[in-house]
Amino acid sequence: MAPQRFHEQFQQIQRSMPGVPLAMGPDDSGEFLYEKGVVLARDGEEAHLVEDTVRAHFAEAPDLVADHVRRAGPPADRTGVTRIRVGDPGEGDRGGDRTVAHALRALREHEGRAGRRLVSRNHVVSIAVNACPGDEPVPAPFAGGVNPAPAAAHDAATPVDVLVIDTGLMHDYRSFPLLAHVEGDGQVKETDDDGVLQQYVGHGTFIAGLLAAVAPDTRITVRGTLNDAGAILESDFGHKLFEAVDRQGWPDIISLSAGTSNGRTDGLLGVDAFMRELRDRGTLLVAAAGNNASATPFWPAAYADLPGFSDSVLSVGALRGDGEYGACFTNHGAWVKAYAPGERLTSALTGFRTPVPYVYQHSTYDACRYGFTYVCTCRHPRHTGVLSEEQGGAPGKPDQVMFEGFAQWSGTSFAAPVAAGMVAAHMTARKERDPRAARRQLLHATTEYAEVRGAHVPALRPPTWRPVSVALTDPPS
Repeated sequence: MAPQRFHEQFQQIQRSMPGVPLAMGPDDSGEFLYEKGVVLARDGEEAHLVEDTVRAHFAEAPDLVADHVRRAGPPADRTGVTRIRVGDPGEGDRGGDRTVAHALRALREHEGRAGRRLVSRNHVVSIAVNACPGDEPVPAPFAGGVNPAPAAAHDAATPVDVLVIDTGLMHDYRSFPLLAHVEGDGQVKETDDDGVLQQYVGHGTFIAGLLAAVAPDTRITVRGTLNDAGAILESDFGHKLFEAVDRQGWPDIISLSAGTSNGRTDGLLGVDAFMRELRDRGTLLVAAAGNNASATPFWPAAYADLPGFSDSVLSVGALRGDGEYGACFTNHGAWVKAYAPGERLTSALTGFRTPVPYVYQHSTYDACRYGFTYVCTCRHPRHTGVLSEEQGGAPGKPDQVMFEGFAQWSGTSFAAPVAAGMVAAHMTARKERDPRAARRQLLHATTEYAEVRGAHVPALRPPTWRPVSVALTDPPS
């Protein structure tokens, strides 16, 4: 029986956010996660309109409590967004969240007259939700090196600045020479009380290794913006993005491997102010398209398809191991502007000084969950996970491995920094100081394409990347 990965990840993210009750949406369909009992609105007159309208709507409904409608948390900061509590998440409705659904419906008429959105759920922005089960890291031999392999350095007089917004750096990352020049935040807690590596803490380090390999002439800074489950509330995310650029100034490139769908085509309310300021700066945002195997827009990556943002955002999907087709898990559609290798890449993780144990959280499937026929990461390498075992979905003891430096990992999370590295390398090679111009030049000059869901799409394959076989010598039993 195949594990229900979305529900397993829901448990993991909920554990990482104590005191923040979460729900699945829309209508328990499992497309995204959000905070129960809370909506977001733009500060000022719009927030007052939302409060008044929802309170009046609730007063007319016998099963809703109008007294719950009030501001939640501190006043809005420069993100310009206010959290409004519309219900007590501890009362009833243990599955979905009727109070938020009612609040959204109450504002429909006002939104129609205004011609734009006035209210939103407070979504969870995450690196993991609904991803293919094979996206947990797999130990890779140190002797095999990283893939993509390190490119030749040019000793650029002015290195390209790349800011990675992700989980923080592992304590021993500088033990790998390729990362010796990387700066940033460390992890608050890398292992659990038993010394076992937590699930996504190495995500930011892995990304830094990919960037450093593809574009060695870069100044890479990693900010630990996401928690140990790789998640953050939308209402906090915009603030954290501003905080990250305020610490060092706006970089040339931001590499972002987190996001969420929201059932809409006009972006995320919680990051709207940041995205508008990004548009007016010279920075290029390179964002992962998400791992839902869906054409539904995934934000912030899908800003690449919105008017006014096409030059400032590059959305990146993942190619499978051979680089010829899309990976089974990658999101796709016209809003995804380029694809890069994103399946079974090899980079730095941890365990360089002392081997670190890791216990798998999710079991593999018997077949690709998306119906693909190649041997994808849904199926191999085989392992039984803790969360699947708890649900009775995969009988057997959870598998444990040891990390000794390198890992092999899959996801659009890793295709994005590969593409960001290619933009940075192009800037260095062409002495181009404008990352947006470099993006245009790189995509215009590419003669390489791949096939994704029947469409021919631009493929950004680093010269040092080595294809990985999509078939197995020994098929899984």
